[in-house]
Amino acid sequence: MTEELNVGRSDPAYMAHAYLTKVPVPAITPFIEAHTGPGAVVLDPFAGSGMTGVAAAMLGRSARLFDISVLGQHIGRNYVNLVDAQLLEKQAGEVVRAAQRELGNVYAVKCLSCSRTGELAKTVWSVVIQCPACEQPVNYYESMKAVEWNKPKMVCPHCRSSISSRNERVSEIPVLDYVDCECRRTQVEQRPQQTSADLEIERLPYPRVEITPDRQMYKASALGKSGMTTIASFYSNRNLAVLTTLREQIRAVSDEAIRSKLLFAFTACLTRASKRYQWHPKRPLNAANANYYIAPVFYEWNVYNLFLRKVTAVVRSDEWIKSARHPYSTPDSPAPDVTYEISSAEAIPLPDQSIDYVFTDPPFGSNLFYADMALFQEAWLDGFSDVEKEAVVDRSRGSNRSATRYEELLTSALSECRRVLKPGGSISMVFGNSSGRMWALVQRAIRGAKLAIVPESLTILNKGQRSVKGLASGFEHIATLDLIITMRSSDATPPDLSHIPAGEIVREVRRLAEDSRGTTPSHLYLEILRAAIRKNWTVEELDLSVINNTLVEDGWTIESKSGRLCRKDESEQQVSESAPLADEATVEEAYADPLFE
Repeated sequence: MTEELNVGRSDPAYMAHAYLTKVPVPAITPFIEAHTGPGAVVLDPFAGSGMTGVAAAMLGRSARLFDISVLGQHIGRNYVNLVDAQLLEKQAGEVVRAAQRELGNVYAVKCLSCSRTGELAKTVWSVVIQCPACEQPVNYYESMKAVEWNKPKMVCPHCRSSISSRNERVSEIPVLDYVDCECRRTQVEQRPQQTSADLEIERLPYPRVEITPDRQMYKASALGKSGMTTIASFYSNRNLAVLTTLREQIRAVSDEAIRSKLLFAFTACLTRASKRYQWHPKRPLNAANANYYIAPVFYEWNVYNLFLRKVTAVVRSDEWIKSARHPYSTPDSPAPDVTYEISSAEAIPLPDQSIDYVFTDPPFGSNLFYADMALFQEAWLDGFSDVEKEAVVDRSRGSNRSATRYEELLTSALSECRRVLKPGGSISMVFGNSSGRMWALVQRAIRGAKLAIVPESLTILNKGQRSVKGLASGFEHIATLDLIITMRSSDATPPDLSHIPAGEIVREVRRLAEDSRGTTPSHLYLEILRAAIRKNWTVEELDLSVINNTLVEDGWTIESKSGRLCRKDESEQQVSESAPLADEATVEEAYADPLFE
């Protein structure tokens, strides 16, 4: 395999439905092609959104997918639920019209340019904060606008004291409407118009699901402080009513495959339809999918528009998959042989030596809590992921999801992969982390499962991902690249791991930085990590922070637009245009939204 694999995150399947840390299909297909032939069976025990199944189906292989995620199963099964495009679009239009008939025209709004009735495309909402000095309410949006969007200069309009998004939020208020009207080709931007629709929210069967204090993301997102402790609280009343009615109409569709595919499109737009969709004066920033953060200025989108656009994206995904399958199928061929079952990776329900190849992408330690974030979509589905079986490291007091438990689970999962793998088969695993301790844990798990890393098959996976925090601060201790590790069964006693020689990391950082000008800190980190693994060094002390600190000490900085290394005297411009307005550390898909192609 190549030393580095560069893939985008804009193929039709990737764009059809969001999921945390999704591996794009083009990152998986080269590995399946290299390790299998047509008709082979591929396994993924940490299947997530089922992209391994999509890649296998496109290459004429079978796939057996397993995960504890109810949301993952819903997404993964529907990716390969290839339906008739015309029938899907026809039925989508019908469920929208049925919902509109039941609720009335809740997005109807008077166009202030021509006084006719237009349709609301989106509303911008602002939080109202309390000034810490005079305790008066302050419209956050208007205060930011008054200083030309320069947040550090924001002051209270009543007493001129400094204010920020950290101040107490007391309410929310609409500040701007965007209206589609016949009087203009472009949307009319106007002051907000209050809707008079009587939605009677409580009579509707919306999800009455709580985000409880035992959830890690309850604490990380300070939901107790904000009072946003239910899934319903993340939606405006109008959008909650529309989503609920639309879901009920989808459930009434008789064709099972079409019904399931419509629900797939529905869950794909849930986050965008919520208050988690961040506003920006130049472009929408999408939702911070890794947490429950609500920006101080956010969008309320027209749900019907979101849903119908997502149906179009789903059709594109289906056609892309069908086109790739063409050499391996005929019009009369059966559906892709891809199954997805709810099961822990510790006990894979497959016979010994029944799988040709394994490609998997386990959760990356304590970086993300998938089940907590999946609750946002699973509240609208039938069933919830078993949090206790999740492969994560929860540092919360009293949690049994410790680093030791994570290592045991990963070791068991890899042992199970070894058991079901045919002789001579390979296992490829995607992993990413900025902590040497987590990488050392992976080293131990691989050895504990009696697997050996193939030294020449350590591939850097570059998905072109940069975080907003990285744009703002230059250096951050968050790895933005992953490593794909390929392993094979080995009964031989592995060689002992030795410590990295004193000063070796710093020397290697300096050598690589000079030899690879224009690279990124994450590239340097994975290059050094890969070399250490090949030399059988324990990587416990190899943190991304060590690389970053050495670079800073040596006078390196980051180009604000590219994220690449340069000397401080080579770059005068270090602040990104978008950084001052971004309130979150990471916006996973900030520039990968089909609504803004």
